[in-house]
Amino acid sequence: MGFIAMIVAVATIGGFMFGYDSGVINGTQKGLEAAFDLGKLGLGINVGAILIGSSIGAFIAGRLADRIGRRSVMMLAAVLFLISALLAGAAGSSVVFILARIMGGLGVGAASVISPVYISEVTPAAIRGRLSSVQQVMIITGLTGAFVANYALARFAGGSTADFWFGFSAWRWMFWLQAIPAAIYLVALFFIPESPRFLVSKGRDEDARGVLTRLLGSNEADRKVTEIRGSLAADHHKPKLSDLIDKTTGKIRPILWAGIGLAVFQQLVGINVVFYYGATLWEAVGFSENDALMTNILSGVLSIGACLAAMAMVDKVGRKPLLLIGSAGMTVTLATVAWAFSTAVTGADGAVTLPGHNGVIALIAANLYTISFNMSWGPIMWVMLGEMFPNQIRGSGLAVAGFAQWIANAAISVSFPTLAKSPGLALTYTGYAVFAAISFFFVQKMVKETRGRELEAMEG
Repeated sequence: MGFIAMIVAVATIGGFMFGYDSGVINGTQKGLEAAFDLGKLGLGINVGAILIGSSIGAFIAGRLADRIGRRSVMMLAAVLFLISALLAGAAGSSVVFILARIMGGLGVGAASVISPVYISEVTPAAIRGRLSSVQQVMIITGLTGAFVANYALARFAGGSTADFWFGFSAWRWMFWLQAIPAAIYLVALFFIPESPRFLVSKGRDEDARGVLTRLLGSNEADRKVTEIRGSLAADHHKPKLSDLIDKTTGKIRPILWAGIGLAVFQQLVGINVVFYYGATLWEAVGFSENDALMTNILSGVLSIGACLAAMAMVDKVGRKPLLLIGSAGMTVTLATVAWAFSTAVTGADGAVTLPGHNGVIALIAANLYTISFNMSWGPIMWVMLGEMFPNQIRGSGLAVAGFAQWIANAAISVSFPTLAKSPGLALTYTGYAVFAAISFFFVQKMVKETRGRELEAMEG
């Protein structure tokens, strides 16, 4: 277990980087607007640039991992994180900043799909859900780390646009600090093995047996190599994208539709509006910049707690029940947030406020929403994408589902700045509540439980 814990810890640093790179933008938007003279549309493009890279990275990574290995793709992602952090902080124009964020997005997309599949391929079935859920804990830890760093830098500098160390604005340091965990991630990856399932797919059975012996013991290693070899030999060829088509019916495999649905609904409930625009969101309804940044930290801490609760339950309760509970919880809390925002009033000075106790109601409901998400759809979607596809199509299935996930993310996130006014906020959150309700029925009909099943037993 010590060896398994070590390699899971290293692999999930990718999740931390995913979260940090996604969350760091939250406190930098005033700086971007001032430095690059951005309007609302321009801000949306600069914030959403990471999503262009993420969708491409997710699609390429799944297929690339079948060719060069899971660990090699994670190393490539670490390099992209490092370069992106340095370049984004130094950007002298919107164009350079967008290019830097696209590079970071390539790393985020790759890490988002490869870390979960790597973890699922090196962990025993009985504890696979628990250990795969660490990915979401690390994503939220990365987000919270970015929120804390942004808050501290803005606080000590006197604002996100104020000059700080060496005369550079605080918002630039928010990006540069990301280079530290990126470098740690890159170095740590040299100390973990390649996925044994990838090694078998490349005919390197002895190397796979060596890794599995360290993971499961020698007797179990021999049996597992034979089992993996058998699951790959069923279609008599190396994994490829066309495997996603059922050769009997000529239609897309149902398991792929289930994966795409899980990936897309996770975004259509609006969670990344909280991740990317939390500060802007709360300022739009009357919070100060300082209070808005503090609210981000509170949401992050609660989210970590919710992920830990999911880790404790996922291998006992199962994946599907948690998804259903989460969908129901998000529907109610998102509808409450929408109602609270619909009561916003604009004063004579143009300031927007929520009357009476509605601001407190909105804050409580929003945090209950993040708890609902992070004890269900947050970690469970990644757990299921990492384990639900058969060995033969795991890389290809992840490529398509990951691409769909980031396209949905982009659609929600890029459109939000133009809606970040009181009437628009109420309508937007109503839409998220509707998608949360639909996701409940989608899970009931399309999603099959995977708890306790060996990866070689997955069918599609």
